Formats: sequence, structure tokens, C-alpha cells
Amino acid sequence: MSRNGRARRNSDCTAGGTRPAVRASHRPQQAEGGEGAGAAAGADQAFVIGVLTNAADFARARAWGISDAPDFDRYLADTAELLVDALERFETVRARMFHPQDFEEFCLLHGLDPAVPAARDRYLVNPALQTQLLAYQGEELAGDFVPRLVRARENGLTLSHVDLLLDGGLYGGADEPDDGHADWVRAAYRRGGEVFRRMLVGAGAGVYELRLRVDAPGGKLSAAARVLQWEDGVVRVNDEDLELVCAVLCAGLALELPGVAVLHGSQGSAATCGEYLPASWAWSSGGQDWAPADRPIRLDGVAAQPGYGLGTVC
Repeated sequence: MSRNGRARRNSDCTAGGTRPAVRASHRPQQAEGGEGAGAAAGADQAFVIGVLTNAADFARARAWGISDAPDFDRYLADTAELLVDALERFETVRARMFHPQDFEEFCLLHGLDPAVPAARDRYLVNPALQTQLLAYQGEELAGDFVPRLVRARENGLTLSHVDLLLDGGLYGGADEPDDGHADWVRAAYRRGGEVFRRMLVGAGAGVYELRLRVDAPGGKLSAAARVLQWEDGVVRVNDEDLELVCAVLCAGLALELPGVAVLHGSQGSAATCGEYLPASWAWSSGGQDWAPADRPIRLDGVAAQPGYGLGTVC
């Protein structure tokens, strides 16, 4: 898998040291709070930006003076230019979806004026929303990155739900840290990661999507991840999707919650003369472990037959 470990690192924008220049998404201009100071010490600071991801949100946010672009397409072009410039001047560049309704509710909760730039800064670095941040590494903004921002917001809401169920054990947010509790969560997280690894090893080379659902108090926990696996076992999966899958599996195993999972896609590789075969497998859990489903399963419109035993995969 592309990365291991349990907890997401804290964003640089909340770390100790010099406060980074934080920007709401708008056209390049002198930043509120001192873009000039951030540029001078870029290697030691982070750049964080909120991105409006569709034309309706853009129209709704214009009343707050977030952008002076005439339309959404121009806004995206301006924001892409801003991100490219930030990559040259800052060691870390992060982005998250700027969701107008979330922002309005945040301002209402904290008594802030949404038209004031400082309110946007506080919204972007709100610790409760750090799970929605994505590292930007030069991707095309209007291509894959904007949909990833949308998924990151949805993933972040699920991660917050998981952390709440685990009493702050996922990200260390418990009021009274308990080493025993933290060890228990870490062990469940490792078990969840191992379950996912065995699903992929058994599938072999191919292009797949995993869909996962765990029934939890407060609502279902759902996760999805697109996976590209080569014949040598190397796997490509977005970090944020991997984190969500492992977190949902962790919650299910730690709290003994029932769940179902479906891995489907095309099995094969260039080594097999480019022959790809449709494939789908299903597993279920009563809470303590994952095993082949005892019957065919349909999850999110995807039908799958009972999968292979994960205990036989190494």
C-alpha cells in the first residue's frame, strides 16, 4: 500500500512556530495576515487554501468577497495559478473543499462575519476539519484534484464519526489520554490494514474498487477506494482513501460492529497479454473478523459472489 501508520499528521498550519500565511481561495493579491512574510520564510511554513468546487458554490460565496473572478471557470484558472505559485514558495501546500454551508454554520457557531477574511482563515485551520486537508503536489486542479477535494470532505466527516466512536483514539483527541486505550485502537487499526492487504493480495494484479460499509451507532460508516495493483504486488491508492478504509475497518473490529465489503473490477495485467477479466468478491463481518460472505451480496449497486478466505492469503 502507498503508506502505513495510524494517525494523520497534524497540519503544519496548526503546528508550533511561525504562523503560516493562510489563504482563503481568491485571486492572487496581498494576503490578509501577511503573504509577504510567508513568502520570505516559505521553506518553514505551510500554505493552506480552500477551493470552491462547483459553480453553484462559487455563486453562493461571491457575496462574501471570496473571489472577484467573473465566472467559475476563471475562478478555477486563478486558483490553479495561485497553487502553482505556492508550490514554488512553500514547503507544504494543502487544500480542502470550501463548502459554503459548512462555512456559514461555522461563522454562526463562532459569531463571525463571513465577509471578513479572518473568518475564512479560522474556518480553514479549524482543528476539527483537519481530516479534510489534502496535500497538493501539482495536480491539474480541474481534473482529478477537485473531485478528490469533494471526497476528502465526505471522508473527513466519516473519520470524525469514527474518532468519536473510538473516544478520540484515532487522532489522539481524547480529553484524558489513556495509553491502554491508544494501544487498543492501534491494534485494531493494524488489523484493519491487514484485512485490506489480504483482500488485495488475493485479488492479484488488476484495477479494482473496494466498497465497504460498517453498521455503527449514529449511522453507517462507508468507505471506497480505487486501487491499481501490478503483478509484482505494488499497489497505487490515494492516501486519503487508504486512511478512510483502514479507519472504518478499525472501528468495526474494535467495536465489534457488523459490516460488508465488496472488491470489484478487472483482474489481469500487461504480463497476461493485456487480458482483463471482470471480477468481484464479497466479505462480511459479524464484528470480530472478516470472512467470505455466506451468500451473494449487492453493495451500492455492485453485485459480488462470496470472496476467498483471507486466512489463506499471506
